[in-house]
Amino acid sequence: MSGKLVILSAPSGAGKSTIIEHLLKKDFKLEFSISACTRNPRGNEKHGVEYYFLPPEDFKNKIVKNEFIEWEEVYEDHYYGTLKSEIDRIFAKGNNVIFDIDIAGGLNIKKQYGDKAISIFIMPPSVEELENRLIKRGTDSPENIKKRIDKAKFEISFANKFDKTIINDNIDIAVYETEKILNEFLNKKI
Repeated sequence: MSGKLVILSAPSGAGKSTIIEHLLKKDFKLEFSISACTRNPRGNEKHGVEYYFLPPEDFKNKIVKNEFIEWEEVYEDHYYGTLKSEIDRIFAKGNNVIFDIDIAGGLNIKKQYGDKAISIFIMPPSVEELENRLIKRGTDSPENIKKRIDKAKFEISFANKFDKTIINDNIDIAVYETEKILNEFLNKKI
Protein backbone atom coordinates (compact mmCIF):
# COMPACT_ATOMS: atom_id res chain seq x y z
CA MET A 1 0.00 0.00 0.00
CA SER A 2 1.46 3.37 -0.93
CA GLY A 3 1.77 6.10 1.64
CA LYS A 4 0.56 9.63 1.95
CA LEU A 5 2.27 13.00 1.68
CA VAL A 6 2.51 15.63 4.41
CA ILE A 7 3.49 19.09 3.15
CA LEU A 8 4.65 21.76 5.60
CA SER A 9 5.37 25.27 4.36
CA ALA A 10 6.04 28.47 6.28
CA PRO A 11 8.00 31.68 6.22
CA SER A 12 11.54 31.42 7.59
CA GLY A 13 11.43 31.57 11.40
CA ALA A 14 7.82 30.39 11.80
CA GLY A 15 8.89 27.14 13.51
CA LYS A 16 8.34 24.66 10.69
CA SER A 17 11.68 22.83 11.13
CA THR A 18 11.10 22.44 14.87
CA ILE A 19 7.65 20.97 14.25
CA ILE A 20 8.97 18.58 11.58
CA GLU A 21 11.80 17.46 13.89
CA HIS A 22 9.20 16.58 16.53
CA LEU A 23 6.88 14.79 14.07
CA LEU A 24 9.71 12.60 12.76
CA LYS A 25 10.17 11.21 16.29
CA LYS A 26 6.50 10.20 16.55
CA ASP A 27 4.89 7.01 15.24
CA PHE A 28 3.52 8.46 12.00
CA LYS A 29 5.86 6.39 9.77
CA LEU A 30 7.13 9.66 8.32
CA GLU A 31 10.30 9.93 6.31
CA PHE A 32 11.79 13.23 5.25
CA SER A 33 11.89 13.90 1.51
CA ILE A 34 15.42 14.72 0.39
CA SER A 35 15.47 17.43 -2.28
CA ALA A 36 17.78 17.61 -5.25
CA CYS A 37 19.80 20.76 -5.93
CA THR A 38 22.59 22.04 -8.13
CA ARG A 39 24.62 23.84 -5.47
CA ASN A 40 27.77 22.37 -3.96
CA PRO A 41 27.66 20.68 -0.54
CA ARG A 42 28.31 23.00 2.42
CA GLY A 43 30.32 21.96 5.45
CA ASN A 44 29.68 18.28 6.24
CA GLU A 45 26.67 17.88 3.92
CA LYS A 46 26.57 14.54 2.10
CA HIS A 47 24.94 13.49 -1.16
CA GLY A 48 21.76 11.55 -0.43
CA VAL A 49 21.56 12.78 3.16
CA GLU A 50 20.88 16.52 3.20
CA TYR A 51 20.36 16.81 -0.58
CA TYR A 52 20.96 14.99 -3.82
CA PHE A 53 23.71 17.21 -5.25
CA LEU A 54 23.49 17.21 -9.05
CA PRO A 55 25.44 19.09 -11.73
CA PRO A 56 23.15 21.60 -13.54
CA GLU A 57 23.21 19.51 -16.75
CA ASP A 58 22.04 16.38 -14.91
CA PHE A 59 19.28 18.37 -13.21
CA LYS A 60 18.13 19.83 -16.57
CA ASN A 61 18.13 16.35 -18.15
CA LYS A 62 15.90 15.10 -15.33
CA ILE A 63 13.53 18.03 -15.97
CA VAL A 64 13.32 17.08 -19.65
CA LYS A 65 12.66 13.43 -18.69
CA ASN A 66 9.86 14.57 -16.31
CA GLU A 67 11.61 13.03 -13.28
CA PHE A 68 10.58 15.80 -10.85
CA ILE A 69 7.23 16.30 -9.14
CA GLU A 70 8.25 19.93 -8.66
CA TRP A 71 11.32 22.03 -9.33
CA GLU A 72 12.38 25.63 -9.41
CA GLU A 73 15.30 27.64 -10.79
CA VAL A 74 16.07 29.92 -7.83
CA TYR A 75 18.93 31.72 -9.58
CA GLU A 76 20.52 31.07 -12.97
CA ASP A 77 21.64 27.41 -12.99
CA HIS A 78 20.74 27.05 -9.28
CA TYR A 79 17.90 24.52 -9.20
CA TYR A 80 16.02 22.81 -6.38
CA GLY A 81 13.38 20.13 -6.77
CA THR A 82 11.76 16.91 -5.59
CA LEU A 83 12.46 13.74 -7.58
CA LYS A 84 9.61 11.32 -8.23
CA SER A 85 12.06 8.53 -7.38
CA GLU A 86 12.42 9.99 -3.86
CA ILE A 87 8.67 9.59 -3.26
CA ASP A 88 8.78 6.06 -4.71
CA ARG A 89 11.77 5.19 -2.48
CA ILE A 90 9.91 6.26 0.68
CA PHE A 91 6.60 4.63 -0.35
CA ALA A 92 8.44 1.35 -1.12
CA LYS A 93 9.51 1.24 2.54
CA GLY A 94 5.87 1.58 3.63
CA ASN A 95 6.41 5.10 4.92
CA ASN A 96 4.65 8.43 4.48
CA VAL A 97 6.57 11.39 3.05
CA ILE A 98 7.02 14.67 4.89
CA PHE A 99 8.14 17.79 3.04
CA ASP A 100 9.76 20.95 4.37
CA ILE A 101 9.15 22.95 1.22
CA ASP A 102 8.54 26.44 -0.12
CA ILE A 103 5.03 27.68 -0.83
CA ALA A 104 5.05 27.16 -4.61
CA GLY A 105 6.54 23.66 -4.37
CA GLY A 106 4.11 22.66 -1.61
CA LEU A 107 1.05 23.83 -3.53
CA ASN A 108 2.33 22.10 -6.68
CA ILE A 109 2.71 18.76 -4.86
CA LYS A 110 -0.75 19.11 -3.31
CA LYS A 111 -2.25 19.80 -6.74
CA GLN A 112 -0.62 16.65 -8.18
CA TYR A 113 -1.45 14.27 -5.32
CA GLY A 114 -4.86 15.62 -4.25
CA ASP A 115 -6.39 13.65 -1.36
CA LYS A 116 -3.19 11.60 -0.88
CA ALA A 117 -1.53 14.80 0.37
CA ILE A 118 -2.26 17.30 3.12
CA SER A 119 -0.81 20.79 2.98
CA ILE A 120 -0.20 22.61 6.26
CA PHE A 121 0.88 26.23 6.51
CA ILE A 122 2.73 27.22 9.70
CA MET A 123 1.82 30.84 10.41
CA PRO A 124 3.80 33.12 12.71
CA PRO A 125 1.64 34.94 15.28
CA SER A 126 2.58 38.24 13.58
CA VAL A 127 5.14 39.68 11.20
CA GLU A 128 6.65 41.59 14.15
CA GLU A 129 7.11 38.38 16.15
CA LEU A 130 8.65 36.69 13.10
CA GLU A 131 11.13 39.55 12.80
CA ASN A 132 11.97 39.23 16.53
CA ARG A 133 12.62 35.48 16.10
CA LEU A 134 14.92 36.09 13.13
CA ILE A 135 16.83 38.76 15.08
CA LYS A 136 17.19 36.43 18.11
CA ARG A 137 18.60 33.66 15.89
CA GLY A 138 21.57 35.91 15.23
CA THR A 139 22.34 34.23 11.90
CA ASP A 140 21.29 36.99 9.47
CA SER A 141 22.35 40.55 8.75
CA PRO A 142 19.70 43.30 9.10
CA GLU A 143 19.51 43.42 5.28
CA ASN A 144 18.83 39.67 5.08
CA ILE A 145 16.23 39.90 7.83
CA LYS A 146 14.45 42.63 5.86
CA LYS A 147 14.50 40.41 2.74
CA ARG A 148 13.14 37.46 4.76
CA ILE A 149 10.36 39.62 6.24
CA ASP A 150 9.38 40.95 2.81
CA LYS A 151 9.32 37.37 1.49
CA ALA A 152 7.33 36.23 4.55
CA LYS A 153 4.64 38.85 3.91
CA PHE A 154 4.30 37.51 0.36
CA GLU A 155 4.24 33.87 1.54
CA ILE A 156 1.59 34.58 4.20
CA SER A 157 -0.72 35.79 1.44
CA PHE A 158 -0.90 32.14 0.22
CA ALA A 159 -1.87 30.58 3.57
CA ASN A 160 -5.54 30.28 2.54
CA LYS A 161 -4.54 27.97 -0.35
CA PHE A 162 -3.37 25.32 2.14
CA ASP A 163 -5.62 22.63 3.64
CA LYS A 164 -4.81 23.70 7.20
CA THR A 165 -3.15 26.68 8.88
CA ILE A 166 -1.55 26.49 12.30
CA ILE A 167 -0.60 29.68 14.10
CA ASN A 168 2.63 29.08 15.99
CA ASP A 169 2.54 31.45 18.94
CA ASN A 170 3.36 28.53 21.27
CA ILE A 171 5.49 25.69 19.89
CA ASP A 172 3.97 23.01 22.16
CA ILE A 173 0.43 23.90 21.08
CA ALA A 174 1.49 24.13 17.41
CA VAL A 175 3.08 20.65 17.62
CA TYR A 176 -0.04 19.26 19.34
CA GLU A 177 -2.35 20.75 16.68
CA THR A 178 -0.16 19.38 13.87
CA GLU A 179 -0.14 15.91 15.47
CA LYS A 180 -3.94 16.01 15.73
CA ILE A 181 -4.25 16.91 12.03
CA LEU A 182 -1.83 14.11 11.05
CA ASN A 183 -3.61 11.51 13.17
CA GLU A 184 -6.86 12.29 11.39
CA PHE A 185 -5.32 12.52 7.90
CA LEU A 186 -3.07 9.44 8.09
CA ASN A 187 -5.86 7.23 9.50
CA LYS A 188 -8.43 8.34 6.91
CA LYS A 189 -9.09 5.92 4.03
CA ILE A 190 -8.82 7.46 0.56
